[in-house]
Formats: sequence, C-alpha cells, structure tokens
Amino acid sequence: MHPFVSLLPLLAALTSAAPPPPLVSVSPDPPKDVLNNIQQQALGTYPNSDAPATLQPSSCTAFQVIAFNEIHEVAFFTELLAKISAPHPGQFDIHNPKKKELAIKTITAIIAQEELHAINAQTVLAKVCKLPIIQPCTYQYTYNSFDEAIALASTFTDVVLGTLSDTQGLFATNKDNGVIPLVGSVIGQEGEQDGYFRSLLGKVPSALPFLTGGSGRFAFSAINQNFVVPRSCPQDNFNTIKVPALGKLVLDEKSAPAVSACKQTLSFKLTDTAVKPVNDCSGLSIVYINQQNKPVVRPLSKTCQAEFPYDKDTMAFNGLTLAAVTPSAGPFKDPDAVAAAATFGPALIEVGLI
Repeated sequence: MHPFVSLLPLLAALTSAAPPPPLVSVSPDPPKDVLNNIQQQALGTYPNSDAPATLQPSSCTAFQVIAFNEIHEVAFFTELLAKISAPHPGQFDIHNPKKKELAIKTITAIIAQEELHAINAQTVLAKVCKLPIIQPCTYQYTYNSFDEAIALASTFTDVVLGTLSDTQGLFATNKDNGVIPLVGSVIGQEGEQDGYFRSLLGKVPSALPFLTGGSGRFAFSAINQNFVVPRSCPQDNFNTIKVPALGKLVLDEKSAPAVSACKQTLSFKLTDTAVKPVNDCSGLSIVYINQQNKPVVRPLSKTCQAEFPYDKDTMAFNGLTLAAVTPSAGPFKDPDAVAAAATFGPALIEVGLI
C-alpha cells in the first residue's frame, strides 16, 4: 500500500505537463495533518461512523469501481483548477472576477470532497474487503475552454449519479445496508455540484425529475474509454477489478454528446475490445437508457445508424441517455439487464432544451 499523498500539490506540475504525470495514490489513513487540510478545503469532515464488518463480493467490486471513478474525478478537477488559476489562463480565462473567484473556490472544494470520497472507498477496499486499493492511471481530457470542461464534467457527473443509485440497489439486494446511507450522501453531493455546472452553462440546475439510471459496468467502461490513457494503469492492480470490458461505442455526430431535441437518425462508431472497427452492424440492436423508464430498443442498420426516439410531448429522452449495443433485441427490464447483454457501450447522449 502506498502512502497517502494529496493531489492538490500537483497543480503546478499540471499547468505545464502534457499529458499530466501519473497521479499518486489516494490511500486510507492519511496523516492527521493531511486529513485536516483536506477537510478544511472540503468544508466538512470525513465520516467517523463504524464501517461494516464484511461486504458481499459484488459490493466490494462496486467499491472498486467507485474508487476508480473518484480518482479520475480528482485528476480532472485538479487539472481544470490548474488551468483556470494559471497566471496566463488563455482560453480558460473567466473574465468576470466574481465568477472566477467562485469557480476557483468551488472547484477547490470539489477536489477535496472527491478526495474524501476516494479515501472512503479505498478504506472499504483495504479494511473491509481485504482487497488492494486502486492505483491511478494516467488520464487525458479533451476540452478547449472552461465552458467545454464544465459541460464534460456535467456529463460524467450525470453518469456517476445513475451509477451510484444503481449501486444502492445492489447493496440492498446483498443486504449490505450499512453503506447505503453513505452512498446516498455522496449522491446528494454530486447532484449539488452538477446543479452548479448546469447553472454555469445557462441551464436549469435540476435536469430531470428522475435522473437516468446506470450500471457499474457502464461507468467503468466510460472512464476507461474516454479518459484513461491506454495501457497506463498498473495492470496487476487494474486486473483485480472484475468488471468485463466492453467495446467502444461512440456517437458519430459533430455535436456529440449533445444532440437536438427531436426524433432523428443517429450514427455510431463501434470498436471492439481488440481495437478493431466494426463496419457492419447488421443484426445488432441499440438500446437506449433514459430517466427511470424501461430501456428502448431500436435496430442498427448495416451502416451503424439507428432512430433516436425523442418525444417532445412527453420529454422522453431529455437529459442524459446511455446507449449500448446488444446482439439481441431484448426486451430488457432495466440498465443492469442491458449492461449484462451489452457488447459495446456506453455512448453518452445529452439533450438539454433549457
């Protein structure tokens, strides 16, 4: 187990490094002075409630995915804070001084809050599950302005919110009830920060009445496919996460992940787990997961196109939609059933009217 080192001191390195250097571990039991510093920046405390004595194996896998995600989030926001705090931020400059001050204050708090989330997940892995803690990879993020970075953060936070609610269901099924309130509190925190992101983008802070569901398998694949530099994860550690890999599914539209609020035909690109493109989608189906509704299945054409069944009257398919490719047409009762059958995914689709 590596010693705990806060990621905040990496800000200076991140302002000039491209790609950013491999990140240090976020580990259990940080020194008291380090923990106190993080708590000050996080505006609150690390939980001192008792951890459960044991967890079911699938619950431990869920905490591996949670830790994997939290470390990526700390990396993303650390890089973004470095860019907007730089002496010459260029295209990342926030011209309104009050808006810039609030953004720096908010992202500083978010980094520390995500560090505490990561410490908690790593502690569960080490002390309850008796598993190795998750080591960081090297990450790469594609955005060219502050607004683009915030839009990206909003999208992956949408995915996290759906994943954590699904994880609560898993814990309940496993009778691992002791960790459900803790994860529920993290869902609330992530929702608050997503509301801030949406406000910055001129959107209504709350996207939907019932947020889009998710699956740990989709979240794990989304992080790997979109943010992790290939082969940068320590493989002996990475291979302890027993979540099957999915082929990459990308929305092949110039505006992706954003699409217009209308029924339309969408194009997709598929790349299998051997990094070979799929050029013929005959016989495959695309499955859309949106809000808390039953998944909707549409056939993929030979050229990997499918209808996107947006409904302006009911607002079906507003907000975040997860798309996955399956070899069958279902039906599928929920996101977990889709994830179990999927061979490619998830593509992320965002419709935001206001």
